[in-house]
Amino acid sequence: MGQVYGIVLKDNITDNVLEDIILKRKIGLVSLGCPKNLVDSEIILGTLKDAGFEFTDKHEEADVIIVNTCAFIGDAKEEAVISILEAARYKETGKLDTLIVTGCMAERYKDEIIKEIPEVDVVVGTGSIQEIPDILLKCYEIDAPINQVYADIPDKVDYLDLSRLSSNDLPYAYLKIAEGCSNRCTYCIIPSLRGDYRSRTIESIIREAKALAEQGKKEIILVAQDVTRYGWDLFGEPRLVELIREISKVKGIEWIRLLYCYPELIDDALIEEMRVNPKLCKYFDIPIQHISDRILKAMGRRGTREYIINLLAKIRERIPGVVLRTSLIAGFPGETEEDFNELCDFVRESHFAHLGVFAYSKEEGTPAYKMKGHLPKKVKEARRNAIMEIQQENVEKYNSSRIGKVYDTIIDGVADDGIFYVGRSYAETPEIDPVIYLTSAEPLEKGQIVPVKILCVDGYDLVGEAVIK
Repeated sequence: MGQVYGIVLKDNITDNVLEDIILKRKIGLVSLGCPKNLVDSEIILGTLKDAGFEFTDKHEEADVIIVNTCAFIGDAKEEAVISILEAARYKETGKLDTLIVTGCMAERYKDEIIKEIPEVDVVVGTGSIQEIPDILLKCYEIDAPINQVYADIPDKVDYLDLSRLSSNDLPYAYLKIAEGCSNRCTYCIIPSLRGDYRSRTIESIIREAKALAEQGKKEIILVAQDVTRYGWDLFGEPRLVELIREISKVKGIEWIRLLYCYPELIDDALIEEMRVNPKLCKYFDIPIQHISDRILKAMGRRGTREYIINLLAKIRERIPGVVLRTSLIAGFPGETEEDFNELCDFVRESHFAHLGVFAYSKEEGTPAYKMKGHLPKKVKEARRNAIMEIQQENVEKYNSSRIGKVYDTIIDGVADDGIFYVGRSYAETPEIDPVIYLTSAEPLEKGQIVPVKILCVDGYDLVGEAVIK
């Protein structure tokens, strides 16, 4: 009788047959949502590789497709459903025999997915993704059950220590330093999907940082639902600065970037570390969500308008050249014209280099869902668009101020036209911010950091040339 990953097989399935089954299974994976979800996807790939599975990016050739979903807002849920249905079609047009849905949407709607989309064979919640190799092997047992749900309570963090298979050859990588969230913002479903905030140990994080550096990653982007909370649950005090200093010692890592810093936990020690540490990008992503005290209170945020304005002023004063990014929610329940105008004025005056804004999404299971004063979708979208128009003016001013200046720029690759290189300075986070298109008199390698002079602006992006000494 064979036994792999604790799965007891029928007597007529030998170890050799099992090995053939494993090695012939080709797996395709769809990763949706945020960088934190991408880390989970790479862990799923790593654990499956250790189990002996192969992978394919051609879904028509896949025996198994795993869809790692997001469910933060309505648009993310819609994208997830479309991706699941697209994958399900390969049961008719390709080789697909097993469709697995995991991630936040799987945690949130585990029973509904099985009921409404019968093509889905297995649903795996966020507390069980480390079990996917075991679960997949169960699918090969004789008389294996179908349409199964695996959803342990999301209360662990040690799954982040498992093998991780990089999904790309880019010079940066996301490193998840914690899981879950203990902030109870009234609009957010994440705590119920991911559990309370759990920090990894510093030793665990450093091991992964070293492994990423050995793979050639030059930029490490620390991610969590709130990186500024790192260490509170383990030590009773923040340890983010200590963690940054330890990562800075890892050979091969040139840049460290932080996503996301809640304003209430940004302290003087972190500001000073960003000022003096040459490896820590002078870039704060601070999701403030609103500026009206009344709306902030309704959102369950701990800060106030005065605190936020003073914090931004302190950061700019102490860190010359710092770049600030934020995210906002327009059309929260009860948001009046006065509240909205206050937010617009704040955006005009604050001149964020980068800003994202969401139209409020009414999410079941959140306190805000039952609040009075929900606004029509058309009003929420109009307010979102109005803020983005204001921000476009800010971006134009900011980009114009950069013309003629020289920035150290990391090369992410070559543009689709084959003429320009694509890079980023400390002022641009990959995948969410604009990029720098540049030319060079000498060939450049992916991951190389070179000085680039900004020559002009192309929409939100910048165009420059490498300064070859």
